[in-house]
Amino acid sequence: MAGYSAQQIVDTALIYMVRALAECGDVVLFMDSDVPNSELAKISKYTVYANAKRHGEYDFGSYKRAYTYARDTGILKNYEFVYLINDSVYGPLYPIAPYFEKMESFNTPAFGLVWHPHKTSPHIQSWLIGMRPDVFLSPWFDEFITSVTHQVDKGTVTYLYERGFTRQLETRNIPWRCTFAAPGRSIYNKIKKFYRMGLPFMKKCAFTRHNGRLGGQILYVLNHISPDARDSFLSAARATYGDKYITWLLTRNPFKIWLRNIKYFTHKICTEKL
Repeated sequence: MAGYSAQQIVDTALIYMVRALAECGDVVLFMDSDVPNSELAKISKYTVYANAKRHGEYDFGSYKRAYTYARDTGILKNYEFVYLINDSVYGPLYPIAPYFEKMESFNTPAFGLVWHPHKTSPHIQSWLIGMRPDVFLSPWFDEFITSVTHQVDKGTVTYLYERGFTRQLETRNIPWRCTFAAPGRSIYNKIKKFYRMGLPFMKKCAFTRHNGRLGGQILYVLNHISPDARDSFLSAARATYGDKYITWLLTRNPFKIWLRNIKYFTHKICTEKL
């Protein structure tokens, strides 16, 4: 698992997620942040190993470090499945075990929760990828994941590593399959729709997109999940974005909602000449 915290903390959402994943298997966590051991202690009972150091290689840099730990300690070969999962999402919103069971039932060497049906480069979204031993124990995967280095921007990371992983599969004619399809930016912008479809996570960046226009969708999801999950995610969001912003984002005031929509569309018209 890959994690990140600008505040250099282990927040309530990360604890919730790691605890849920630990019920399904062993968790090795590496964070791309200088998080002190006193914070990592919050999740020590849920992890086989957890470490944190700012490396600037994004999620795949953390995947590399977690994989290297599992390989070098000899535990990697003990598993039937290995997942690469990051904390760019809040969740799980539903019990997660049935989703793992469904993905594993595909009987493909690689699989994922969501794929992006890109016109020229369809790929598994890298925030949740699953693999069988013929992938994660292969020399090509070892070479691929250990070659991850710092890149100048996230777009390059996406091209080289997120899309790159799927390219590696297709170059070798290795079949893969996913549970959900998310074209364009729908994974960020259609929070309510995907929740109602059964997607067990929502992207964190929905909290800051489109001048707060997604606040109503986020509020819908929060009102339909367990109180424990809702409290965990809201506490983490307030720590990240501030109480004032979260209160503004999740308002029920129709005038405020109307005003933010006007501001958003005005910005679109001015910047994109719509």
